[in-house]
Amino acid sequence: MGILLCYDVTSRRSLDNISNWVRNIAENAPQTVNRILVGNKCDMSAERQVSTAQGEELAQQFGMTFFETSARSNLHVSEAFETLATDVVDRLLAAQGEAEDKQGVDVDPAPAKSSLCC
Repeated sequence: MGILLCYDVTSRRSLDNISNWVRNIAENAPQTVNRILVGNKCDMSAERQVSTAQGEELAQQFGMTFFETSARSNLHVSEAFETLATDVVDRLLAAQGEAEDKQGVDVDPAPAKSSLCC
């Protein structure tokens, strides 16, 4: 499972709400869920209320990867989704590998019984 937490860089209030979303995720999602913080509308620099540094700081505080995107100009949108998908697949493959390691291998298997037929 993976989650993109998005806020609007032209709205400080939307960034402030991220903490509520993180708490909600912690209460309702597996602890291993992959999360990425996305600041959208980065093309609207004249209306910006949230700096890139503030977004990066919040992402670091919650242990998330950070992207600034613009849906209008298609800036970093694909990269955010692709990174999330890659992170989820990597986590699942690692978990699968750990499960296989725990199953173990029988190093000294019992000899096969032979049956003799006349």
